[in-house]
Amino acid sequence: MSPDRYLAELAGFLDHLGTLARQPEDRLALTVPACPGWTLEQLFGHLGSIERWAAAVVRGGAFVKEPAPPAEGAAAWFLEGTESFLETMTALDPEKPCWDFGPPPHTAGFWLRRQAHEHSIHLSDACQALGQQIPAMGDDFMLDGVDEVLAMFAPRQLRLGRMPHPDKAVTFQVPGTAGWTLGPGPAVAWISAPARDMYLGLWGRTNLEDVALIKGDADAALRVLRGPLTP
Repeated sequence: MSPDRYLAELAGFLDHLGTLARQPEDRLALTVPACPGWTLEQLFGHLGSIERWAAAVVRGGAFVKEPAPPAEGAAAWFLEGTESFLETMTALDPEKPCWDFGPPPHTAGFWLRRQAHEHSIHLSDACQALGQQIPAMGDDFMLDGVDEVLAMFAPRQLRLGRMPHPDKAVTFQVPGTAGWTLGPGPAVAWISAPARDMYLGLWGRTNLEDVALIKGDADAALRVLRGPLTP
């Protein structure tokens, strides 16, 4: 996907999140089902921290420490920072060398992709907390998010020792795509689901075990699926 597309998606998610952040205190105290221990207020605090961190990395090109959200008023703090964050994301040069936690090349464009999906998933969280329908997303965007998980995050989880190395190869498939395989040798199992179920399921926002079609060695498939594939 192009940098302009990531930016457009990010801007749309920010606009929607901005509306949801302007809730009465009792609504901001609602729990977030996919993030145990978090309230909606804390979810917006997390986004405010991530945005300030990513913007600082992009501006300086080097790693910086993520700031902590305030103990109170985190939703308002998030709202205070969104305009500056979006300005930074809009102005960045996607080809400029920049620290990131993915594979080479290390360029600022990484952060456009990462922040578009970060905000997509947390918009889903906010909608679930408020009992609202998760917005529709383009299939190409969701496929890009599946690729980010399986081609970037999962190898990183393995590299950092956060999940065991698969002893057998398992292929994840969205109908109409070539698929993504994790593990050595020929695939012994296949996990198939539509783009929306795969995208949200890989991030634990739906139960992929319940909705996916699993063929072959189910035990091997579930071992890989339960990873954890994402942080």
